[in-house]
Amino acid sequence: MAEGEVADLGALSERLDEVAGYLHESELRAEVARLEEVSARPEFWNDADTARTTMAQLTRAKEGIASLDAARGKLEDALAALELGDETGDEDLLAEAQALASELDHDLTELELGSWFTDELDHGDAIVTITPGQGGLEAQDWCEMLLRMYLAYCSRRGWKVDVGDAPAAEVIGIDRATFTVSGTNAYGMLRSEQGVHRLVRISPTDAKKRRQTTFAGVEVLPVLPDTVEVEINQEDLRVDVYHSSGHGGQGVNTTDSAVRITHLPTGIVVTCQNERSQLQNKAFAMNVLRSKLFELEQQRREAELDELRGPKHDISWGNQIRNYVLYPFQLVKDTRTGVETGNTDAVLREGDLDKFVVAYHRWNVGGRQS
Repeated sequence: MAEGEVADLGALSERLDEVAGYLHESELRAEVARLEEVSARPEFWNDADTARTTMAQLTRAKEGIASLDAARGKLEDALAALELGDETGDEDLLAEAQALASELDHDLTELELGSWFTDELDHGDAIVTITPGQGGLEAQDWCEMLLRMYLAYCSRRGWKVDVGDAPAAEVIGIDRATFTVSGTNAYGMLRSEQGVHRLVRISPTDAKKRRQTTFAGVEVLPVLPDTVEVEINQEDLRVDVYHSSGHGGQGVNTTDSAVRITHLPTGIVVTCQNERSQLQNKAFAMNVLRSKLFELEQQRREAELDELRGPKHDISWGNQIRNYVLYPFQLVKDTRTGVETGNTDAVLREGDLDKFVVAYHRWNVGGRQS
């Protein structure tokens, strides 16, 4: 047992050194010192927008250093527990060493992910939209299943979620879902979910209990900081208000609180109806519209359309990024990385997605470097 643990901790030590290199630790510490000096200047808050951006950069740099220091401390504790456990034969100390090694492995994975997110927007919040594809009523139910899966995943990671639009379908499921995720690296992490998701199961609406294949599309956009300017001419917008069909309570459902905004030049339509106030719904919808227009402009300017959104496909067979099979066997498999699990409940009900998210980013970074 001890020899295996020594080998594991040795590998983790080497991995920690590699991560420190990925994060350019010495430059990161110098950046903290520079930003602290800038933020201490008397005139620092004269430009509030620039000051907030600087403070966000300082906070992120400090968090990176603190995470590296914590990882080194955990490695030292694990080595000490292992050494003493070997000397005394104390199984509790050996178990503690192994537990610390497992925690360190998880922490290093998080640090590696952060080092792969090179775009400033990767570190911020995300707007996620789920849309039904082929499969009729089944696809609407699949949308609701995916929404529950992502809500569970965000809860596991401690991210805050604001569901702006998730109207119930007439028979089963939801017509669509749009929600904002707030948390560290939310957009960078969730970019892995962009694409078509395929479900195979026994149809819950078919009296003959036949197998059904359904699809849903997931779009992930960054929440744009205030420093990113997106010009929107109010004359280009058509704003419609209507009664909400969501689950927001009597006040939502009996007033014209729901908002639909159409951007006439592009035909982009965004809606929000889950807030009680029409002003709140409009603000949410405008935030989504800003991100969609920003993405559209990025696509026009850049040769690689995959920069923010990825290639566009029909939400149908042959374009899926991940398969969720519930019958005749149980399997969730990512078509890009090959990562799979037979524990479908853990994925769909508990939001256990990290293995897929981490594998995607490792695969994506390898693809860019090859």
